[in-house]
Amino acid sequence: MREHRLKIGVSGIRGVVGEFLTPSLACSFAQAFGTFVGTGRVVLGRDTRSSGEMLQHAVACGLLATGCEVIAVGIQPTPTIQVYIGAVHTRGGISVTASHNPPEYNALKLFNSQGLFFNHYERRELLDLFYESAFRKATNAEIRRVIVDPETPRKIHLERVLRHVDVARIRARRFRVALDGVNGAGSELSCRFLEHSLGCQLRAIFVDPSKPFPREAEPRPDTLGELQQLVLKEQAEIGFGQDPDGDRLAVVDENGRVLDNDDVLALVVDAVLNSMPGNVVVNLTTSAAIDDIAQQYGCKVYRTPVGEANVVERMQAVKAVIGGEGSNGGVIFPAVQYCRDSYTAMAFLLDRMERSGQPISQLANRLPRYHRRFGKLAYEHGRLGPLMQALEAFFPDAQADRTDGLKLLLHDGWIHLRASNTEPLLRLAVESRSKERACQLYEQVTRLLG
Repeated sequence: MREHRLKIGVSGIRGVVGEFLTPSLACSFAQAFGTFVGTGRVVLGRDTRSSGEMLQHAVACGLLATGCEVIAVGIQPTPTIQVYIGAVHTRGGISVTASHNPPEYNALKLFNSQGLFFNHYERRELLDLFYESAFRKATNAEIRRVIVDPETPRKIHLERVLRHVDVARIRARRFRVALDGVNGAGSELSCRFLEHSLGCQLRAIFVDPSKPFPREAEPRPDTLGELQQLVLKEQAEIGFGQDPDGDRLAVVDENGRVLDNDDVLALVVDAVLNSMPGNVVVNLTTSAAIDDIAQQYGCKVYRTPVGEANVVERMQAVKAVIGGEGSNGGVIFPAVQYCRDSYTAMAFLLDRMERSGQPISQLANRLPRYHRRFGKLAYEHGRLGPLMQALEAFFPDAQADRTDGLKLLLHDGWIHLRASNTEPLLRLAVESRSKERACQLYEQVTRLLG
């Protein structure tokens, strides 16, 4: 049986291009989007995938057909697009990007007038329009134009980020920084940000948006070997690795070690709460280190299902000052924008290093210490319920949380099993203060699930 690789989730529509995600499907979704948001300006950008230009044209056609005016911003990081949408008050926006997924995938990320992912009710209404093909059809007199503006979004985004760090002190410090841009949407902007805005001595690889991804798109310890080598060769004080649309950030310390994504988020949360205490929101898979840090400042942590839209919705509800998804390297700082933003994360980390006078490895070593294991498991549709029932029965003393798959809270750690939002896989995460216990839990679950 053919594996189905088209998913409609919390951020939009995603699939393998040609086989499942086609130009006609993208055009129809854009027509549904244009019908939903109404006539007016809509922002359209993309990442550097080979299918991006094709799908961007299809999306532009769909938007124009409903009477929208398209502001084409070209290749841009997704957070840059989101900041721009909210800043200039358009009807909404679409980013053609599959983020960290392999190059054969692409997607439409859909944003409302605030530059936020659609909520549950907005998505449901949009999908109703799509499935019923109930699209607004613009008359000849109503058809608008395409405006090209690649520079304004970058300017607005970087200005917002730089307000929250001591730029003069960072520039004076002249940090030696290494960068792996994966030839993605952030390649050029990241170089400009680090070298020109923050005065870093930059050594960069894979920052040519005209070339294919040189490694797996997701920035993980097993995909960042060349960045690790660059850090050591150039004696860089920190290395940054991005994904193709610039919302996720991986960090390499001065010794060439890739930090755990949860530690990256924890460092930023600590930096923010130190100057502006408040509520914190993270997803269920994020480390308990966040709870320990928040407790030090007398702050409360709220947890949500995995997915940026879910985290943002709760952040707005509880007026959180910082949040994110440690499990995937996403920092969300509302004072810039309610979105995962690698640029905010880079700025806060450099600012923290400058203020403390400590290397990034020492800052990371001071964090509450937990050990984590992550994995992906293939599964057949319809078997998820029985698998989770078996897992819960195997750990009868655990406290169960079913808000996103199944999370089992044990006295010495936790287990989280859920269906991926982006791929036909199960995602497994375990955590414990003991490395041996984390490995034991991981092996018990994988054996149980076959």
